[in-house]
Amino acid sequence: MENYQHYYAVIMAGGGGTRLWPLSTKKTPKQMVKIFGEETLFQISVNRLEGLFTPERIFVVTVAEQAELLFSQTPQIPKENFLIEPFPKGTASVVGFAATYIKQIDPEAILVILTADHFIQNISEFQNLLKSGYQAAQDKYLVTLGIQPTFAATGYGYIHKGEPVKCFKDRWAFKVNNFLEKPDIQKAKLMFSSGGYDWNSGMFIWHVDAILEEFSRQMPALNLILIDITKTLVEGNFKEMLPIYWEKIIPQTIDYGIMEHASNVIVIPGSNLGWYDVGSWESLFDVMELDRDGNVNMAASYIGFDTSNTLVYSRSDQHLIVTLGIKNLVIVVSDDTILICEREKSQEIKNVVKFLTDNGLEDYL
Repeated sequence: MENYQHYYAVIMAGGGGTRLWPLSTKKTPKQMVKIFGEETLFQISVNRLEGLFTPERIFVVTVAEQAELLFSQTPQIPKENFLIEPFPKGTASVVGFAATYIKQIDPEAILVILTADHFIQNISEFQNLLKSGYQAAQDKYLVTLGIQPTFAATGYGYIHKGEPVKCFKDRWAFKVNNFLEKPDIQKAKLMFSSGGYDWNSGMFIWHVDAILEEFSRQMPALNLILIDITKTLVEGNFKEMLPIYWEKIIPQTIDYGIMEHASNVIVIPGSNLGWYDVGSWESLFDVMELDRDGNVNMAASYIGFDTSNTLVYSRSDQHLIVTLGIKNLVIVVSDDTILICEREKSQEIKNVVKFLTDNGLEDYL
């Protein structure tokens, strides 16, 4: 029986989720709100690790203003396992920070990097995928988890699979030829029909030594900062010195900074996961139950007439929402904001957030 005592989960939970505004705000980003029933996305992300990771082997990287609320939602995770980044500097710094910190606890640690805003229906299949990734990471591969596409999506990045490399726990891993940005619909259809591409889930598995070696090779400036952070952990002045070193970091994602040019990258595809990246209102049409007219009803008090392919969200029962003769809309009612937009425009809500920020309307964020 496999021993997973060196396996650690790192949940990145510091994002803002601007495309789910006005439900997702600075005070309560999307991972902290209850979209599906009575649990937040963050709680769902933690709970699906049960049985494979003890709470002591779950770490959360977030920012200070979110840490207390996240801890209150998952008090089973030790408070010292909430790693606070002084301010956002991209996912490369998050991964480097977590790897540096956890290596001081366990030099043989293998990390799975997860996000707090994924929805996964098939938990047993998900955990089996993590077990295969753990075995591959023991061989010092950098593992990315792919998602077998179920349609020609334009909202996800893609992974181009190469030759099969090795079988890990009955699952084949493939060489990664390259990573691709979110495509237009024509390219998405071609990749979907070819069968040689997976969606990029943004979930990774690696040994701490393997990923830190890549930081040394590909991001030497950040690596020097990580070395300085390691010294503070040893010397005991970590909390005082971290903001000083963090200020020097040039923001970068782990995809661009490391994965695109790493030589030992493999992908393990997952299928039948029921995986969704809850990144926009449009994505909820794939996750939530639709009525016979293709509507998503997430409102406490709502009646629709001659309405189709429309999402309505409201937690308040103080007002009855009524729609008549509309289609292809997203309608969101929060405490102080009402959003109405076309479904196909829902990915552009981040531009609204930028406008509010640039024009001194932060009270609505």
